[in-house]
This record gives sequence, C-alpha cells and structure tokens, in this order.
Amino acid sequence: MKLLYPTSLVLDAKSLEGFSVSLHPYDVKTPIPDEHADAEILVTWTNTAANLSDAAKRLTKLRWIQSLAAGPNDVLSAGFDTAKILVTTGSGLHDHTVAEHALALLLNAARRFYEMRDWQLQSKWPQHLGGPQPDRPKDRFTTLRDANVLIWGYGNIAKTLTPHLRGLGATVRGVARTAGVRDGVEVYGDDKLAELLPRTDALVMILPGSDSTRHVLNADRLKQLPSHAWVVNVGRGTSIDEDALVAALQNGQIGGAALDVFEKEPLPESSTLWKAPNCIISPHAAGGRPQGAEELIASNLRRFLAGQDLRNIV
Repeated sequence: MKLLYPTSLVLDAKSLEGFSVSLHPYDVKTPIPDEHADAEILVTWTNTAANLSDAAKRLTKLRWIQSLAAGPNDVLSAGFDTAKILVTTGSGLHDHTVAEHALALLLNAARRFYEMRDWQLQSKWPQHLGGPQPDRPKDRFTTLRDANVLIWGYGNIAKTLTPHLRGLGATVRGVARTAGVRDGVEVYGDDKLAELLPRTDALVMILPGSDSTRHVLNADRLKQLPSHAWVVNVGRGTSIDEDALVAALQNGQIGGAALDVFEKEPLPESSTLWKAPNCIISPHAAGGRPQGAEELIASNLRRFLAGQDLRNIV
C-alpha cells in the first residue's frame, strides 16, 4: 500500500514508519508522477486546484484522503469519488494558531493599534489615542473586560479561544447548529441571533464554508449589531456579504471589522475593503501551521489499516 505525503509541509516521516505502507513525498503544485498513480492514500496540504483535479482523474486506486486543512473544501470540489473514497480533515490541528490570531485581532480592534501605526508612519503623536481615557465606555469597544463577545461557529477553535477571552474579563456566548452548554458557555441556535446581536460588542465568526453559511452575515444582521460593535472573521470569507460590510463600515453602522479571510483570495487590489474605515486586513494568516499533523496521520493510518472508524471523517 502506498501513501503520498506533501512536501508543502515539513513532516517527520519517521513517525509514519513501521506501518505496512510505503511513504512517498510529492509536490502539491505539479501533477503526481505516473509511478505514484497507484497510491491508495493521499495526504493533502495547500494543494493547487490543478493538482487535486488531476489526482482525482488519475489516482484510480485511491481509498482515503487525509486533508490537513480544517475544512476540506478544496478536496471536496476537486472531483474525487467521495462515495468510494474516505475523506478526513485536519480539524484540531489549527485550534491554537487560529484562536491566538482571533485574540490578536480583538485586542488590535479594542486598543486601536492599527490606527496608532498609521500615525506612526506619519511621525505624529495621536493624542486622542493616549493619555486619560474613559474606562469601559458603553458606546465603544475599547477593552475585553466586561465585553460581550459572541462566537458564531462554536467549535474546537472557539473552545480554545474562550478561556483567553474569559481570562481578560469578557462574557462569552456561542452560536452553533446545536444549542446547549459547552464547557460552561451558553451556546444558542442561529434562531436566537436577532436577540443576541444587539447585545454584542464583538462578533467573532469561525464558520465553515458551505452553501448554508454563505453571506449569513448580511445587511439585515449587520443592522442588528450596536454601532460600536466589531466583526472579526477567522472562519471563511464567504460567510460575510462583503458589499454589505463595506457599506456598514462607511456609514458608521458598526465600529469596525478585522478580517483574515475573504470571498476571493488574494484580496483584489480593487476591493473596497482595503480602504474601508476601521477595517483591519490580515492575509489569511490565522492558520497555515498545522500542529500535530504527524500524530493525526499516524492515528488515522493505524485505524485505516485495522478497518476502524477514522478521526475527523467528513
């Protein structure tokens, strides 16, 4: 049995030795060599669309794809016969890095480091950003202490982020497909958004990309947020109606937005988001560093060879 692993990520291949499979590295940006077209296991990470499309046509013996991405949209849209091929995700590999980035964006928004940087480049002292300041004003997002943070898409990343937010004094609530209490956090169904959004100081979106989540943050829901509220998105860019968001920013309808993901990436130079007021842009930098990939691959490989259920199966 042959397993192909990507050279786009430095993997400790020794951790995969000892199994009854042969290990072969491959380039994710070029077609897989003919001598490896008989592979039964494919590990993917940052593969180009052309590479995956070609693999879907030529790897006719493929039985299992282990994606190292949290959401395997690229694999699922490449044309693989998922009725015959198992697909597992890298869910859990990005929890800490994405949570850390979300926290950084929230602190940037509250403390306005992005604006301080603009003044620094002009060699000017922004007096209005320093000196005596009101403590926790109700009409502005200036601190996480006593802030109401709503996490839309309350999964593993949210569970990692929440203790840090609580440690800084925030009240955290979640929204997910299934309501309930998770690790002491009240999680609501999206039917409660109309009640939750008006009481939100910061909305953190960690939604997966799918037809059901496309543009769920639209003009109507943006209007439900307080005028000081910030939107942070570290999930998928398609979950936000970007035109509606720009309009809300330009009209002062919300306090600001800190975005790591976009409908089209790289974000086109023509996008109005670049110069929208109080908009922080990071270049899809929250994840990109799967942590514990070898352990997940080895665990699933052991299960696969034993005929057991795999972790993170789609």
